[in-house]
Amino acid sequence: MPHPPTARDHPNARHHPTYRRLFTLPGTRAFTAGNLIARLPAGMSSVSAVVMIAGSRGSYALAGAVTATGLAATALVGPWTARLTDRHGQSRTALPATAVAVLGSLALVLCVHYDAPNWTLFTAYAATATTPNTGGLSRARWTHLLADDPESLHTANSFEQAADELCFMLGPALATLLCGTFFPEAGTVTGAVLLLTGMLVFTAQRATEPPPSPAPQGGSPLRAPGIPPLLAGFLATGAVFGSMEVATLAYANGSGHRAVGGAVLALQAAGSCAAGLAYGTLKPTGPAERRLAYCLSAMTALMSLPLLAAHTVGSLPALALALLLAGTATAPTMVTAMALVQHRTPDGRLNEGMSLTVTALLAGIACGSAAAGWTTDHTSPTAAFWLPVAAAAAALLTGVPRRPTAR
Repeated sequence: MPHPPTARDHPNARHHPTYRRLFTLPGTRAFTAGNLIARLPAGMSSVSAVVMIAGSRGSYALAGAVTATGLAATALVGPWTARLTDRHGQSRTALPATAVAVLGSLALVLCVHYDAPNWTLFTAYAATATTPNTGGLSRARWTHLLADDPESLHTANSFEQAADELCFMLGPALATLLCGTFFPEAGTVTGAVLLLTGMLVFTAQRATEPPPSPAPQGGSPLRAPGIPPLLAGFLATGAVFGSMEVATLAYANGSGHRAVGGAVLALQAAGSCAAGLAYGTLKPTGPAERRLAYCLSAMTALMSLPLLAAHTVGSLPALALALLLAGTATAPTMVTAMALVQHRTPDGRLNEGMSLTVTALLAGIACGSAAAGWTTDHTSPTAAFWLPVAAAAAALLTGVPRRPTAR
């Protein structure tokens, strides 16, 4: 394997950690392009499944339960896939895992299209649990390339979080557009094609791939100091995302604007994307734990805006503006928490450590989606907007670790 370029090979990246200079490192544009294609379905899958299942079966509770089951399965399978990635390398594990996930998505489409029993929907969607942690794979490459340049790594982490938000901004809108314009299964089919295509491009970039660690020296990331509270914070943050997604889609549907529900939801990701890009241009100061506490406090306060818009104003444009503002606290929170995870994860287990954060997020999204689906069906979509506020408060109370000792 050719020697991968690092920040040491490109000294300008160290002294000028800007987004433009990040991509002067050889190979970074190619792996980023492939990863973005593969990452876009992450913002499409849940919305596509909810629209497809709720439209064909007439139940948001069923749709929320199916997506929650798939996300919970991903939360269980993800760390094992990441551990294999750490030991055997990205190119040897990502493609087989992607193939299994694509087959699960196609099976779900067939079950919905041919009106199969409800239990088959749960089984098919659970098969998508092998979807690789595309964002984690990309962050692992940046961590490898910028190991000696923490300021540039902060900028790279901010870019990756903005890319996540961009996918969750475009994904729901694309999913609802495809499902509403063509046929209900179009969003899921398109997502499967994008995932496979992007992963083929990404894994072809061998020069920037981190070397495998067949025998990692560190112990499990779960036992690393500070990791458990961080995972608790990611769990609660996932519940924010899951409950807000279902509540917003149900609110838009109840208001007679089902076709624009995904676009309204995307504004939350748009606010987060803009805030993430701005955050990446700042030089981090002070302990990361303190910055995380500030970010979580801001997120808790701003998540009350959609609740106020739904309860007091009661209009979709007001909710859209509230979601845009609420999203501005999300990316800085995720960037700061992810940096702490990267710092505290033992050497040789970085993919596993980051996969555990995704596991916690997906578990939270699953719980939030199921809770919001139940609340929507048994009370109202407006009442479901209480759930993101409660989840954000839980993240603030549980998600900030103590100051770390020197590692």
